[in-house]
Amino acid sequence: MKIKILNRTDSEIQFLVEKISPAFANALRRIAMTEVPTMAIEWIDFVRNDSALNDEILANRIGLIPLTFDGKAYNLPAECKCGGKGCSRCQVKLKLKKEGPCMIYSGDLETGAKDVKPVFDKIPIVELFEDEKLEFEAIAQLGLGLEHAKWQAAVVGYKNKPVKEIERKDESEETKYIEDAFIFNLESICGLKPEEIVVRAAEILEAKLKDFAKELKKLE
Repeated sequence: MKIKILNRTDSEIQFLVEKISPAFANALRRIAMTEVPTMAIEWIDFVRNDSALNDEILANRIGLIPLTFDGKAYNLPAECKCGGKGCSRCQVKLKLKKEGPCMIYSGDLETGAKDVKPVFDKIPIVELFEDEKLEFEAIAQLGLGLEHAKWQAAVVGYKNKPVKEIERKDESEETKYIEDAFIFNLESICGLKPEEIVVRAAEILEAKLKDFAKELKKLE
């Protein structure tokens, strides 16, 4: 297997992987999208909500705000030593208290951990008018895109590497592709850097293959 980075920005990465099968490429894509743990708000306790949006709609909108986090500092609730009851290793508290008239943005969220905060400060949440108030406390935790879209780590696509680009003179000319070489395009939509998502997805895939090999040995 050969890997080469073709292009990289703060939120996107394009890389070439050679000597792999289509099944391997698709497995890597799916894992990078839905099985890399990310941080998102899961629980919200509204103290007061005078806005035009009801609690359910507002909670869904807040839950979709991507959050930064230290990937090594937190556990999935099911894998935490607290047994998912909630502790500083698997949960982070956030809160908000605002009074109108004003537009409330993601940057108005106050966090209980320095590493956990909105990726973007100017995501609009809701507008408050004169004398309207919004106050709530929230709990953020790690989750997987398999469970809910708010935990999806990235948008990922890939294609076979072309042998060479051909200037078409007519419709009969087609570009030829290499069957075991793939160009991946990955855009992070969470608090992780794109290269972190790729590495974590590869680690998860490796762990899955090892578990599969162990199960096969039990059949011998």
